[in-house]
Amino acid sequence: MELTDPTLLALNSYTKALSAALGYRDVSTRLHSDRVTGLSHAIGVGMGLSGNELGMLNVAASFHDVGKIGIPDAILLKPSAHTEAERIEMRRHTEIGEKIIAAMEIEGAQQAASSIRAHHENFDGSGYPDQLAGEEIPLFARIISIADSYDAMAETRVHHRARSHGEIMAILDEETGHKHDPSLMRFFSSLIVASELRAGDPAHR
Repeated sequence: MELTDPTLLALNSYTKALSAALGYRDVSTRLHSDRVTGLSHAIGVGMGLSGNELGMLNVAASFHDVGKIGIPDAILLKPSAHTEAERIEMRRHTEIGEKIIAAMEIEGAQQAASSIRAHHENFDGSGYPDQLAGEEIPLFARIISIADSYDAMAETRVHHRARSHGEIMAILDEETGHKHDPSLMRFFSSLIVASELRAGDPAHR
């Protein structure tokens, strides 16, 4: 879908309020989303996406976790590991996010919404919520999946410590073909080396 510049500006304008709301609800999610947007944009540039496509990718990446607004605080902000029931509830953020963005009912919103719904689908079909596989998964969602995984592992979370760039890349390499699109991983592997968003050594932070 080719969107006009005014349409992209309108879409970005509508989503600024959501960005502010997400930041007040959970600042760590907002900061994570900002970094994921930067990484996703870099992948898109490396692939040669058009300005229009990069604009839509930025919107989808920026709000890939907006559905967490609909997750109860007791689960979203829980300081310890989630139970299986809580993990199932957390997974609903993809579907909630899709509905939030699609509800804007302006041109381009549905494309972003579809990518948000699919950003936890796995390349081999083992992801959620729809078990899509390969190129059934929207391109933007496949890009966001890589950026999301990289940044999540670079930060300390309840269930793991912050990992170094080398450790993260080793894990991503193992996941390629299962979780991530191999062709997109090649773009990412080449660009992340010199990126300002590259993870450092956690011991030196």
